This record gives sequence, C-alpha cells and structure tokens, in this order.
Amino acid sequence: MTDLYQGQRMMRNMRKAAMQRGVIAILDVGTSKIGCLILRFDGPDHFREAEGIGPMAGQSSFRVIGAATTRSRGVRFGEIDAMQETERAIRTAVQAAQKMANVRVDHVIACFSGARPRSYGLAGEWALEEGAVSEQDVARVLAACEVPDIGQGREVLHAQPVNFALDHRSGLGDPRGQVGNRLACDMHLLSVDGAAIQNVLAAIKRCDLEVAGLASSAYVSGISSLVEDEQELGAACIDMGGGATGISVFIKKHMIYADSVRLGGDHVTSDISKGLQVPLAVAERIKTRHGGVIATGMDDREMIEIGGDSGDWEKDRRTASRAELIGIMRPRVEEILEEVRARLDAAGFEHLPSQQIVLTGGGSQIPGLDGLASRILGQRVRLGRPLRVQGLPQAATGPAFSSAVGLCLFAAHPQDEWWDFEMPLDRYPARSLKRALKWFKDNW
Repeated sequence: MTDLYQGQRMMRNMRKAAMQRGVIAILDVGTSKIGCLILRFDGPDHFREAEGIGPMAGQSSFRVIGAATTRSRGVRFGEIDAMQETERAIRTAVQAAQKMANVRVDHVIACFSGARPRSYGLAGEWALEEGAVSEQDVARVLAACEVPDIGQGREVLHAQPVNFALDHRSGLGDPRGQVGNRLACDMHLLSVDGAAIQNVLAAIKRCDLEVAGLASSAYVSGISSLVEDEQELGAACIDMGGGATGISVFIKKHMIYADSVRLGGDHVTSDISKGLQVPLAVAERIKTRHGGVIATGMDDREMIEIGGDSGDWEKDRRTASRAELIGIMRPRVEEILEEVRARLDAAGFEHLPSQQIVLTGGGSQIPGLDGLASRILGQRVRLGRPLRVQGLPQAATGPAFSSAVGLCLFAAHPQDEWWDFEMPLDRYPARSLKRALKWFKDNW
C-alpha cells in the first residue's frame, strides 16, 4: 500500500516540476483513438494548491496550445494489447501535438478506460486532541481508514476523501480549522488491474516520456461533462468509448463510484460489418453517416449504398435499407445500456437525491440514443459535451474528447492529491462496497 503512495507522490512531484516548466501533455489512450493535448500554464501563480476544487476552478490558469489525434492501434477493451503498435500511435499523436504547439514536452498525464475498476467505500475516525482540526488530524483520520484487501495484482488508482464529519455534523468538504472532538471521514478508493496500469506506463516510457499522473477516463469524463449542479446533487456520467463504456457516479462534487463495461462503439461497428458483410472501415462509415437506434416508417424506404471495391459488380452495388441498419445496431446498443443499468443498480444509484444521467464519449453520438437511453436508464438523460477550455480547437470540442478535456482539468486541479497522506500498513480488514453510498443515505 505504501509503495502505491510513494508512486503517487513521485508522480505528484513530477507534475509540480512539469507545471513549473509551464507545459505538460495530456494523453487519452483509447481503443479507437489516441488523443494528445498540450497545455501551457501561464502566470507565476499557475501552481496554486486546489483551493477552489469545483470544475471551473483553474479554468483560466492554462490553455491548450497543441492538439492531435491518431487512430489507436494495439488497444482492446481500453487496455493495451500490442505494445509496439500502441507505442507507435502514442508517438504519432504526441509528435503531431508538439509540432502544432511548437514546444517539446517531457511529461504526460494519461488516462485510460477498461482495466476492470472496482470501487470501495472506506471509513475512519480520529479523536482530536486539540479543539480545532489541523492538517495532521486530517492526515491521521485518512490513515485511520481501514483499507480493504483489494486482491492480488490490483493497484489503487484513485483514493479520495468524499465526506468529513465532525461530531454530529456530517457532509463537510474541508474540516480544517473547525472545532470538535471527533473527526470521521469517508473515502472512495478505486482499484484497477495492475497489469493494465503497468502496460500504460511502459508504453509511455518507451516513447521517452515521463508519466506525471494517471487517471481513470470514467472519472475525468465526469469532471468535464457534468455541470456543477449535477456533480453536487448526484449524477452518473456514461462515457461510451470504442472498446469500453465507463461509468462514474458523482455527488457533493466527488466521485463515489466507478465501473466499466467491456463493450463500446466498436462492437456496434463489428455487428454492422458481420450483418452487412462489409469490411470494418466501411461499417464504421455507414454507422457514422446513416446509423441510428430508433426506426420510423421512413427508414424502410431510405436505401443506403453499401459500396465496396471487391471487383464483384453485383456485390459492390448492394444497398440496404436504413431500417435494416437500425435493426443491426439497436440490439447491441440496448445490450450496452442494459449492462450500464445493472452496474448503476448495483451501486445503489437510485438512492441519490438526483438521478441525472449524462451520456458522453464518441459512442454517444448515435442519433436517437438519448431517447433509447431514457427508456432503459430512467427519465433524466441528456447528452453531454465537455466543458469549454481555452485554446481548444473546434475539432476537439465534441463528446469524443470528454476524457481528454477532463484530464486537463484534473491536471490543473487534481482532487485526489488534495491531501498528501501516508497509510499505515498494519490494517487490512475488508469493508463492504456499499459504504460509499451509506454515508449520504444517512446524511441527506
């Protein structure tokens, strides 16, 4: 456990160093694309500790000076599958972004989906010796959180205090300086498959870059796609990527649950490829141009030219009706949404005061998806685009860039690292997964 925090602390120091130099790269390692943004932090106070920790905090402290994307290679289900191909793709994206920004970058903060995330709720308490809560008291109550046995080969990716209570007052964001006798804390811990993290680190190192931070893309998509009220009152962000669909649940501006479904837009494409017997590239084009999930009477008459260059005249002149295409796409999209619904139910999402659901990610752009999703996931569904950040090129403002933009906000103000603490090694009893939800059921 302590080596995790040493790792995190090393990254944190690297991030500080990179910030002082003023430029850092943001890398979104996805199944269908690898995106790189280069940020410049301006002004002498560009490294302020996160005092305001809302998503708007630090908006003015950086701007995007370079952006590039390339087709992802060697990544499946959001995890690296073929190291050399992924390394080449990362290099391509980073070099193109550096060229646009006209700077060389040594440090990157990366995010990835997949890696089988698991959420845990931890709790700890501490008796205060002096009346007012000091930094040390906060560190001690965090250290008193009993760490569950997360299992062999798993690593902690995020560990965040989500709620503090002082005597009988709960729901405190920052207890420092307040007076009381007993300080309690609830923490959210997200563990992922260790091998997946090691692979991402290795791929980036092979590109001669230093890793200054890692985040789960479900978490950073939530930071950029949920508006402040949604993060405060309770909302889920569903990030539909190419190979995996990320789920994150926020309340009181903190992520309290994350998960990922190993299905995404690529599975829809491959269904079209099999159903219409066309290559994947053609299936992808048909999906983006003509796809949909809700058929109307018109769709029987709307014919899509499948096209092709097999040399077989009959085969290359084939057409399919749009209704046929929707008939292929809809079952798979329903399957993804049903799986998301099951994960949200398991997380106890219905106990939140507000059950807003925001769909984002490249896969969320299928026409009619919001209507279908509100039938499966519940009434309050909207499509989310990432927050606007300074200097972001128009081409990078769509939902496919939610995690990249969220990672920029995370880089400027990392909530995880708001508290720098050591965890003692001697405590390992398991804690139930529902803990994270328990505290706000009791308190709201």
